[in-house]
Parts: sequence; C-alpha cells; structure tokens
Amino acid sequence: MRYVFTGKNMSVTEGIKERATRKLGRLEKFLPEGAEVYITFSESKHLTKMEVSVPMHKRILRAEVSDEDVSSCIDQAIDILERQVVKYKSRLRDRQRRSVATSDELTFIDKQEASDTDKEITITRTKKFALKPMDAQEAVMEMELLHHNFYVFRNSWSDEVNVVYRRNDGEYGLIEPQ
Repeated sequence: MRYVFTGKNMSVTEGIKERATRKLGRLEKFLPEGAEVYITFSESKHLTKMEVSVPMHKRILRAEVSDEDVSSCIDQAIDILERQVVKYKSRLRDRQRRSVATSDELTFIDKQEASDTDKEITITRTKKFALKPMDAQEAVMEMELLHHNFYVFRNSWSDEVNVVYRRNDGEYGLIEPQ
C-alpha cells in the first residue's frame, strides 16, 4: 500500500506516520494490491481531525474522526474502516450467493431480504456548497485535485447543474439535465 500524508495547520511527524501506517497495515489483506491511502490530519483549537480515504474498485472507503488525541483519532478511524470493509466484503459474498441460487423460492427470499436492507438506509450527513460556474475540463481538474470520483458544478455555457465523473475504464463522463 502507498500512503499519502497531508497536514493542515499542523505538521505530520514521523511518529504519527509510523503509527498510522502500522495500524492501517491491518487492512492491507482486505485491500487490492497497490492501493493508495490518503490520510489528512488537521488541527483546530484543541481538536485533531483525521480523514482517511481509500479508493477501491467501484467504491471509496472513508473515515473522518475528530478527537483531542492523535492516536485516538487513528484508532477510531481504523475501526470505522474495518467495519466498512467487512460490510463491503459481505455484500460481495451475498451477491455471489444470490447469483448461484436458481430456485424461484430462494430468489424470492433473497429479493425480500434485499428490500429489507434498503429500508435501513439513512442519510447521516448533508453537505451544502456553492456551485461555481466553470466548464467541464475545469470541473475534471477540480475533481482530480480533491481525489473524488465525481464533481458537481454549474456549466458556464448552459448555466445548468452538471456532474463530471470518473468511469470504470479510467475515462471521464458528463451528466447533463434535459
């Protein structure tokens, strides 16, 4: 795994890097070979905030934790990421099992379980941001700078809200409203 450390309003010491690398090593067996882990530490007043992003195939694992102690932030972030990995792996396993089932009864049961899990989805965080007028190329550059898979912007030519996104083949896509 490759680790990319960033510090905002603080310097990331070798001790912090070593501890985070050692703790994140526990996740190495679950992640694809050559995965990149983006770790950002920021400090404001008396709190340290740690953000960890791990881009995976068709998914991003992300943890954001604030605490007074850096080592506590690292431990909490690892716990969050482990839960996300276990959930992701179990979904993959369930999907494989469902594809093997051929009987109508089993398929009905699987669909019912899937609809039950859909009811459990809750929105835990809402972000608001200003839509900047720009063209699609500028939006792709912003998306790459943020290390995101998509970026929402206001198209300067049409004055419509558009989305650029990274496709599975590494190219980029643009979503425009009709």
